[in-house]
Amino acid sequence: MSRSTPFAPVATPFALALALTLTACGGGSVHGTAGGAGVADPYFPKAGNGGYDVTHYALTLAYTPGTHRLTGTAEITARATHNLSAFDLDLKGMEVASLTVGGRNARWTRSGQELTVRPPSALPKGRTFETTVRYSGTPETITDPDGSEEGWLRTADGALALGEPVGSMAWFPGNDHPSDKATYDITITVPRGLQAVSNGELRTETTSGNRTTYSWRTTQPMATYVATLAIGHYDITRTTTKNGLPVYVAVDPEEAAASRKVLARIPEIMEWEEYNFGPYPFSSTGAIVDRRGDAGYALETQNRPVFPGAPDTATLVHELAHQWYGDSVTPRTWRDMWLNEGFATYAEWLWDEDHGGDTAQETFDALYDGTYYDDPSDSEAVWAFPPARPTSAAHISDSPVYERGAMVLHKIRQTVGDARFYDIVQGWAAARRHGNADTAEFTAYVERMAPGKDFGGIWRDWLYGDGKPAHA
Repeated sequence: MSRSTPFAPVATPFALALALTLTACGGGSVHGTAGGAGVADPYFPKAGNGGYDVTHYALTLAYTPGTHRLTGTAEITARATHNLSAFDLDLKGMEVASLTVGGRNARWTRSGQELTVRPPSALPKGRTFETTVRYSGTPETITDPDGSEEGWLRTADGALALGEPVGSMAWFPGNDHPSDKATYDITITVPRGLQAVSNGELRTETTSGNRTTYSWRTTQPMATYVATLAIGHYDITRTTTKNGLPVYVAVDPEEAAASRKVLARIPEIMEWEEYNFGPYPFSSTGAIVDRRGDAGYALETQNRPVFPGAPDTATLVHELAHQWYGDSVTPRTWRDMWLNEGFATYAEWLWDEDHGGDTAQETFDALYDGTYYDDPSDSEAVWAFPPARPTSAAHISDSPVYERGAMVLHKIRQTVGDARFYDIVQGWAAARRHGNADTAEFTAYVERMAPGKDFGGIWRDWLYGDGKPAHA
């Protein structure tokens, strides 16, 4: 537990949870309560925090790979959603050196991933306020319930920060839940000769002495779990798509030859995805290819997905499709993961269908018949649980969320026909652009878009039903 030293001992967490009457800035008094530590996510109840909404993160960071030390200043602009006497930020590990709210010193306590902040005066509902946290230390690698690694991952020549589902709290304090999206400025200083790649657009690159500073800006809302930072040696290419969208690609030199051919297809894939899913929701695209040891998964980090080595075309199609479904239309809770992965998996099926491979119907049939996988256990895994109800946090990235989620979309397509189906998937991306959504909102949207069609069996048997449906 840490606290700022110029103040009297901090109240206990129990006391902080009680309603307090504090003098507000500018006179008068505000009766405030502590914001919740967590937003009651069904699988990650400690993730995120109540009582405020973040609008912008300004992160100023410096990293030295030789010592693995990260220093940072996080300026977090947020709006109080009720009268706040205290609020929490998610930050795992790292040592807090100082903390201010509205430019005034504030007290804090630490308990696990919770950094509990008590501002010098209550924050009235609707007030926009800025919290500045100065911190440093050796950022942690976090092991997820499914055994995969995220957070801050060391690489041979630097580091890679990945956040799904709760890894961003390893390298910056924030409201670490997909329901709270914000814009970002990320400035990172590294030893000269290394590159630092993040989300959005590179604004400046300056070298002074033996250090280089990169400044990145993300102007479209972004969930914390798709924020990234890649530090190391990269081959950088800058191109554009046919319609002028910037394409920024950073590739580990050892993966450059193997990656070149497939990454050159990014403009082609983007054109195909815009045709199918509607206007691209962000201001640049691209990819990051970095060797990451045992992490071993691709991730749809916003603007430029991350790959653990040279990707194949299907994986590139999948991660770029997430820019619409997952990054722009973001799940309200981690229970809604199939709205990310089902859509991105179905994008792979559609790509194959349009490029001389199996039709989506053939892929659907192979999964249903158990012939899609060589291993019978993989075929059975598709039916382990319904896509809208993963059994636990350890299973939100299992086969039912991906393949069976895609099968739900194919059943919708069968029901409404191609023309209305593409109206639905494009309309969904447009209606929820840069927002959040859950499964109930999606099913209601589908029903509104196809009046007179009966989706009851699809929702009952394919989306929420246990086991393999009796009929394909």
